Amino acid sequence: MGLLYLGCPMWGLKTWVGNFFPPKTKPKDFLALYSRRLSAVEGNTTFYALPEAATVARWRDETPPGFKFCLKFPQVISHRKRLRQCEAETAEFLNRLEILGDHCGPAFLQLPPTFSGQHLPSLAAYLAQLPKHFQFVVEPRHADFFGGEAERRLDDLLRQQGCARGLFDTTALFNLPPGFSEAVSVAQGKKPKFPKRETRTAPFAFVRFVGQPEVEANTPWLEVWAARVAEWLAAGEEVFFFLHNPDDTHSPGMARLLHQLVNQRLALPPLPNWEMAEASQPKQASLF
Repeated sequence: MGLLYLGCPMWGLKTWVGNFFPPKTKPKDFLALYSRRLSAVEGNTTFYALPEAATVARWRDETPPGFKFCLKFPQVISHRKRLRQCEAETAEFLNRLEILGDHCGPAFLQLPPTFSGQHLPSLAAYLAQLPKHFQFVVEPRHADFFGGEAERRLDDLLRQQGCARGLFDTTALFNLPPGFSEAVSVAQGKKPKFPKRETRTAPFAFVRFVGQPEVEANTPWLEVWAARVAEWLAAGEEVFFFLHNPDDTHSPGMARLLHQLVNQRLALPPLPNWEMAEASQPKQASLF
């Protein structure tokens, strides 16, 4: 059976203290605690700036065996230079992946919203020069890649290079009416609204699910994903699945819900226990 890596967009929020983390947890302890509750994390911080090598080594050393960091390619590579003439920046990023060692999960290249089918030659040239001992994910953000010839060309390119297509599902988020809440409105304004894809182009899957604020409300959409994840795991494949919600306060609860739904279909190792109930949301305690 394959391995399921579950995680959130980050490893620490102050709103997690007292539910996902014990009361009075200090920020310096967030990573160590997070990595003993979930098995992977999106490293979105590297999109904005690369940390020092010593910082990445500390991340590696603070986390237990089997934990995976899925670092995001810096925006200077993907958005500013658009994959061209960025050899030095790429080498520096790959150095950070090397430092992680066995804690390195798939590195995540998010394409700019303006990166369309006509730019595929740049992507092909860039992927061809990346080292093959890492896992890479490419997430498209342009309408060209959600129907038609450009999508087929992208998927074929990713298969040729052994890269996973990043699967980004915002269906649940956009099922809410505009103005549902301030956090939902902000999230709907930032997240792309494209058809869900389950396309596989590599021997592992990489899914980012953006849900609704209340954990239980995401059940219909996560049920569908749980069935697909169980199929992939049964086939011996690795699955990286990250749970977002509008302000991410309840992302850990969504991760636990997905684990529960997959476990109903395929026996999984148990997640560590943590107290998910908050005084303001007693209904969620019944889920776990």
